[in-house]
Parts: sequence; structure tokens; C-alpha cells
Amino acid sequence: MAATGNAEETQLQEMEEEAGMEREMDSDEEEGMGIENSDDEEDDSSEDDKENEAEIQRLEEQLSINAFDYNCHVDLIKLLRQEGELPPLRKARQKMSELFPLTEEIWLDWLKDEIRLTEEELNREKVYELFEMAVKDYICPEIWLEYAQYSIGGMGLPGGMEKVRSIFERALTAVGLHMTKGATVWEAYREFENVILATVQPPPGSVPTCEQQELLNAQLERIHTLFRRQLAIPLMDMEGTYAEYEEWSDQGVSDTVSQKYKRALQQMEKSKPYEETLMAAEPPKLAEYQTYIDYEQMEGDPARIQIIFERALAENCLVPDMWAKYTKYLDRQLKIKDLVLSSHDRAVRNCPWTMGLWKNYLLALERHGADHQTISDIFEKALNAGFIQATDYVNIWEAYLDYLRRRVDFSKGEKSSRELEELRAAFTRSLDYMKQDVEERFSESGDPSCTIMQVWAKIEALHCKNIQKARELWDSIMTKGNAKFANMWLEYYNLERSYGDALHCRKALHRAVQCTADYPEHVCEVLLTFERVEGESFSVCFCAVMFITSSLSLSQVAEKEAHLVRQEEEKTEQRRRAKADKKNQKKGQKGSRPGEKRKAEDEDNEDEWGEESEQPPKRHRGEGNHGSFRGGGAEEFMETESGLFGRRAPPCRRQEPPGAKRGQQIAPDTVRKTQEDNPEQRKDDCSVFISNLAFSMEDPEKRLKELFESCGPVQSVRPVYAAKGFRGYCYVQFEGKTSVPEALKMDRREVDGRPMFVSPCVDKNKNPDFKVFKYNTNLEKHKIFISGLPFSCTKEQLEELCKDQGTIKDIRLVTNRSGKPKGLAYVEFEDEAQASQAVLKLDGTVLQEHTLSVAISNPPRRNAADKPDFSRPMGAMMPRAMVYGSRGKGRTQLSLIPRSLHRQTGAESKAENGTAPKPTGGASGDAGFEAQAKPMSNSDFAKFLLRK
Repeated sequence: MAATGNAEETQLQEMEEEAGMEREMDSDEEEGMGIENSDDEEDDSSEDDKENEAEIQRLEEQLSINAFDYNCHVDLIKLLRQEGELPPLRKARQKMSELFPLTEEIWLDWLKDEIRLTEEELNREKVYELFEMAVKDYICPEIWLEYAQYSIGGMGLPGGMEKVRSIFERALTAVGLHMTKGATVWEAYREFENVILATVQPPPGSVPTCEQQELLNAQLERIHTLFRRQLAIPLMDMEGTYAEYEEWSDQGVSDTVSQKYKRALQQMEKSKPYEETLMAAEPPKLAEYQTYIDYEQMEGDPARIQIIFERALAENCLVPDMWAKYTKYLDRQLKIKDLVLSSHDRAVRNCPWTMGLWKNYLLALERHGADHQTISDIFEKALNAGFIQATDYVNIWEAYLDYLRRRVDFSKGEKSSRELEELRAAFTRSLDYMKQDVEERFSESGDPSCTIMQVWAKIEALHCKNIQKARELWDSIMTKGNAKFANMWLEYYNLERSYGDALHCRKALHRAVQCTADYPEHVCEVLLTFERVEGESFSVCFCAVMFITSSLSLSQVAEKEAHLVRQEEEKTEQRRRAKADKKNQKKGQKGSRPGEKRKAEDEDNEDEWGEESEQPPKRHRGEGNHGSFRGGGAEEFMETESGLFGRRAPPCRRQEPPGAKRGQQIAPDTVRKTQEDNPEQRKDDCSVFISNLAFSMEDPEKRLKELFESCGPVQSVRPVYAAKGFRGYCYVQFEGKTSVPEALKMDRREVDGRPMFVSPCVDKNKNPDFKVFKYNTNLEKHKIFISGLPFSCTKEQLEELCKDQGTIKDIRLVTNRSGKPKGLAYVEFEDEAQASQAVLKLDGTVLQEHTLSVAISNPPRRNAADKPDFSRPMGAMMPRAMVYGSRGKGRTQLSLIPRSLHRQTGAESKAENGTAPKPTGGASGDAGFEAQAKPMSNSDFAKFLLRK
């Protein structure tokens, strides 16, 4: 027994000496610690030390300003390590570890430095604490091996053997399933146990005692168990481990172990392709890891799913989505408190800028019963994390306020006063935080709809029965720019309806009718329903109903007029098609009559490129009004403008071709060549239509050929002439189709002071429905319409004005046909939020002494403004009282008419032959309303309500 004990002590001393020698070799290989500086380094260090000190001071000052500068921390640690000053180096590392997880390289450097220091101080507990911090950041087999190696050095201390085995077991739990690096931990553990086995074996030839035999059998069983456990796990090169076990075991390998080994080997073969893909891929390997994770989740082994997640995060620690998927899996599947909370903590330390990770962390803490102080501390850390959006702060406040609300037991009344006061104080603080911190940083509140205040008001009304406080909160909500939205007023009305009284409901709806700017008719409908149910006084109810129904009739009139406009458009389209069909029939009849062959041929040639019209073609209908521009969100289509020659244009008055002298007789062949080409050689898909050219252009054929030669080889240019000369449009035909897109890019290029319009060439007889530009008439939320611009405003000035509001995709300044600006513009942003921000910031802005009006682009229907039959002003179809409000010109001067109905698009009534009809009423024109508004009896009023 004594001999065995001496042998064990000798063996332990040898292991400690080996561990110490390895650490000394590592220390000799380390650079930059400066504990044993050479003479050469001392000679050259004087100037370098001054530079390093200055750089260290600069980095420390920078970190005092921004403690979350990761690279600054790394640079400071490197410089301090070169200086060899361990106290400031330790302090810098500790400060960085409090804010960020450290990489494997930084941890190993720190651990080796501390190991040297503790060898002098003989204090191993500090190093053990440091190792415990290191193994929590990431899954690193190298750190676990270093931890076990260091613990072997203290094996001679009391409890040293148990501590080494405990560390090895924890290492196997953490990284033992690592398919490529886990085997090194298993082998190190077995090597350690084999050394212990050698210490308990009796000398050769001696007979062991019973106690020695028990120790020997126990140690052999430990090694057998390690082999069996390892062979049951799929690891790379596990065939070598199986062969080693066969050689080591005197009893051979049992059938049970062989079966587990074969199953593990099959599993390893399935996973091997994923491992090989990972080894061949370049960082960050996100797609490869995600594929591997999906495979493991289908297999369903929680331990293997966890280890592959950990491996992915060790290489992609700054990917918030990966952390979110991992913590979500742990929350739903494993639900182990320590594992879940530690993973959430690591997630927010790696990606502190991601609000969703902090929110999930707070929920996990509450779900696992963390104390209130811990949750509050985590919330304070979240506020200091530095989110990148104002809405992130709103969301994290909402999550914390929800938690505080769940802490309050409203059924206990006064007993819950402390938690309730804390909740109210948190609501107040959140509003101050939004105003003072968030708005100053982002120039926006992040909560335009005041959702936090709405929740607070509901809590006060529902749980605290404090409707007065809820009303005060809603007053504050409305003063923050929400009074113009009908949905906000209806939210307030529903609150009053549920927890208030009829008086305040009526007040809320009356205020809503006066202030709402988007859907006043909807508010009127709600108010009408309310008065039918809650109306008390007959006179008050009668006035309210008359007022509301008159307001509702406005929207009904608008819908009726829109329906009539659509019907008129359909009729116009039918007449146009019938006219085109009739003309085609006439052309066929003329071609069959004797003596009219030449005339029919001429007309056929004239109509080859489309229907002829007397006036120069109009390129854009309603140019300058609300509409889309090229490249915008709305669709744009092109058409060929009608006409190749003037209809029945006298041949004798055709313009002389270029080069002919004035008064000189032009040969008939020359005239035909200038007016006609062979129709068989015309190709619409290789041609473009040019319009809006100056009538005074000299030699348009030569001029346009020079303009469009840069787009590709030009086959022909066919200008269109009338009796008085050039008509301002022509056709350009290229030799190939590829030139057409290049030519279309020249659209709106200025030629002789006018914008030249370039369109695709399409035969309207074959495509009667083809339109040049079909502007979108729907609300374009990503685009703004600016009016009131100075005529001298340029695109560059407008871009400079709008660039701070978001990413600008396109800008169009509206001009008339002559190219002169109209003081209007459209600016297209990347998304709706940026356009809304631009409206809020730019509306009312003064530019060169011009006040700008900015709104979301909402183009009106085309043709509506061109039809006088359906464009009467609202004053002609409603009483004066409804124009000015319920009391005529009241104090508010607000009209309840939807803004779209205010547009006066035509004359008051249709006029014939230039004479307007005489008014039939009085001077004011409202006699009809006076007759309508005569006093009603009770029975008349009852019938009126029943009809409604």
C-alpha cells in the first residue's frame, strides 16, 4: 500500500513537471509579453515606447467616448501586451469581456498570461475563474483542453483528482459531440486515465492485495467506459478508435459495443458529406451550416442539434438571425433554464444592436421566473445597446411595459398599489425617453400613432377605472398630429363607448367630424348610428341627423358622378372603335370602284402607319397633371401618333424637298419620293415615332438622321408634311430592332428649344387599344407631388432639397409641350416610409421665396376634367350651409366636404354654342335648399328616419 502510494505520488509529480515544462515552452514561444526582454529590444524600445504610450492614450480616450468600439478594444490590448504591463492589460481585457464575448485567440492569450502570473502568486483560483468565463462565450475545444491541462497541474492538491475528472466530463458534454474536434478531448481524457492506471498497477511479479485489486478494477472500468461512450458517438476517424479498443481490451469488444459502434458509424457516414462541405467552403459558411442544421433537426437529436448550432455561431457570432433561430429552438424544445438564459445572454452580447434578441431575452427571463431586479437590469442594458431605428426603442419599451403590467394584480386593489405606481412611473418615463432621447437622435419619435399612450389609456380605463386619466392621455395623443385621422378618433370613441358615457362619446364624434381629413364620411356614419341609438332631445337629434345625412349625400353624389364618368368613357371608346371600323370598310369599297384605283392606293399608303388626323398629334394627355413618369411605379405605354400625311392634303401645296429652289417645278417622282416609301419595306418593330418637333425645322430628314445615327444604322427618315409645310412629326426606321430601345432613350431630348417625344411605332388600325401613356390613377405612396416650385428650379436643386428624406429613385419636373416648366414636380423614393417622411418635413418649405406644397402622389382619373357634363362645382349641387359647415361660416372655417369634391373641373352647367343657361333660382342659387329645409312634422321626421 505504501509502495503503491509512493508510486502514485511519483507519477503525479512527473505529470505536473510535464505540464509545467509545456507551459514554459509556450511562454518562450509567446511574443510581446516583455517579461524577459532581450538586450536588443531594450536598445530599440525607447522611441517605440513613446509612440506606443501616445497610441495607448489615444485609444483609451476613444473608448471613453464610445465603449462599444470593438476594434479599438482589440488594438489597445495588443499594445498593452507589447508593453508588458500586466495590471493595465488585465483591466483592458476585463472591460472588453464585460461588453463583448472574446474570441478563442484572445482568450488563449489572456489565459496563458494569467497562468504565468499565478505561478508566481501561487493563486490558482483566479485562473479557474477565468477559464469558467472563457468556456461560456463559444464552443472551443482548444480552450477546454487547455483548461484540463492546467487542472492536471493542481492534481496533487486536495480534491485535485476529482476536479480534473469533473473538468474532463464537462468538456465531453460541451464539445464531445463535435464531429471533427471532439475526438481530441476523448483521447486526452483516456490518456489521463491510463496514466492513473499505471500508478495503481502492482509491480510485475507481485500479488496485489484486495484493496489494490479493487482500485485496479475500478480504473480499468473507467477506461472501458470511456471507450464504450466514445464508440457510441459518430466522430470522424472512429475506425481507429475501434481498432485501438480491440488492441487494448483483454476481453475483446462485446456485441453490445459493436452494435452501437456500427450505428454510430452509419450516422457518421450520413453526416460526413455535410462535414466535407463545411471543410471545403469559405467563411462565413452560413448556407452550409443552415443546411447541416436542417438535416440534424430532421434527425431529431437535441444534443447534436445544439452542437451544430454552437459550431455555426462560433464562426458567425455577429449574425442576429442565427442567434434568433438558436434561442427559439432552445425556448421551444429543450427549455433548460440555465442553457436557455445563458444562450440569450450570449446572443445580446454578440449582437447588442438587435432589438428582437433583447425582447426575447426579457420574455425568457420572465418565463423562467427571474427576479424583478434582474429583468430591470437587462432592460436598462438594452436601452444602452445602441439600436439603429427609433421604432426599436418603442418596441423594447412596449415589451418592458407589458411585463410590468403583468406584475400588477388589479384584483387586489390597494395591495397592488406599489406595482401599479411602478407601472405608471415606467409609462411616464417611456414618454420622456421618446421625447428627449429618441427624437433628438433620430429626428423622429418612432411612435407617431402613440401606441404606448393608447395602451396606457386602456389600462387606466379598464383596470383602474380612471376614465379621466384616459381622456387626458387621448387629448395628448390628438395634439401630436393624430386629430386628422378618422381611425384615431374612432379608437377614442370606442374607449368612451366601453368605459365612458354618452355625453363624451357625442363630444368625441363631433370633434372628429370637425377635424378628420381622410374619411369624414365614415365618422359621420358612426355619429348617425350613435344618435339613432342614444339621441335624447328631438331638436338636437333632428339637427344632427340633417347635418350628417347632408354630409353623407356628398360622398354619394361623388360616387354617382364617378359612375357617370366611367359610362361616358365607355361610350366614347365604343364610338371611336365604330368609326375606325367604318373607315376600314370605306377603304375596301373605294379600292373596288373603277377609276379610283390610284386614289385608293394613295389612301392605303397614307394609312399604313395609322389613322390620319388634321391636328399635330398630342403626345401626353393632361401633361403636367398628377401622373407617373418614365421609370416610376405606374405603368407607361407608348402609341404611334396617327397620320403619315394630312387628310386630303392638296398635292400642289406640298413643301418643297430640300435642295429645290423657290418656285422651281418639282418632278412628280421627286414629290412621290418625299411623301411615300414602299409600304412593303416598312417595319414597325424597327421604327420609332417622333413628335413635338418645331414646324420651322429646316431639312428635318437630314437633321433627324444625324440625331439618331448614334442609336444605330438609319434606313430611312419619313417626315410628315401638310399643305403648309412640315407638321412637326415623322418616322425613323432603323435597319435592326436593337436600335429602337436606344432611340427611346432619347425621349424628351431638347431639339430647337422643344422636348422631342420618341415613341414606339404601332399601327393603330391593328392595335386600336394601344395607348401612349397610361398613367396610374391610384394612390402612389412611394412618390410625392410638389407644387409651387419656382420656374427656375432645376433637378439638382430639387434633389438637394429631398435627399435628406431618403433614397431618391427618380425626379420629374413637369413642363408644357414647349418645354417650359409649370412649377410642378414628382419625386419617387425607395419606399412609402421615406415618401411620408418627405411630406412631413417638406410641406410648407420655402424655396427661393416660394412656399412649396407637398403631398403623396394621388393622380385623378383622366378625362374627368375634360368632360363638362360631369364636372359641376360642388356649390351647384349642395346648399350653402354645407359648403361652410353646419352653421354657415363658423369659427373653425372647416368644411366637411371630402377634398376630392372641392375640385371644380368645369363650368357650373353645360353650355351650348358658347352661351351659358340663365340661372333659374335667386342670386344665391340656393332656393332649392331653402325649399328642402322647410320645417318637418314629427311624422315626416319619423318617415325620414325609417327610410334611412
